[in-house]
Amino acid sequence: MTDQASHALNVLDKHIKALNSRDEVALARTLHFPHCRLSKGELKVWDTPENYFSDFKKRAGGEWSHSAFENAQLVGMSADKFHINVDVVRYRKDGTEIVRFQSLWVIACIDGHWAAHMRSSFASDP
Repeated sequence: MTDQASHALNVLDKHIKALNSRDEVALARTLHFPHCRLSKGELKVWDTPENYFSDFKKRAGGEWSHSAFENAQLVGMSADKFHINVDVVRYRKDGTEIVRFQSLWVIACIDGHWAAHMRSSFASDP
């Protein structure tokens, strides 16, 4: 695995840890802004990190406790950009699964900083 690939996969790891610990500052560091998400035919764009986490909590629903990324696969790469396909799983506090879906993350190095720039998800948010 290249150093760049490890940087890209590390972004996913930092993202899920920050999301699950509800650390909005650390979460924002894992994303480039504007940040885009295409899901269910709608393109959502966050120009700044201020509303990102509150929007996520609305999408995830009231039962959401934590999430996981599974089966991360590099499906495209260049020196400064990676496409990573992952299974996203959202869980309730008791560990039961709320939803599972595929998501393609575009992780890029912009101005020397590796972070997710956009993604496309096959989500069925509650």
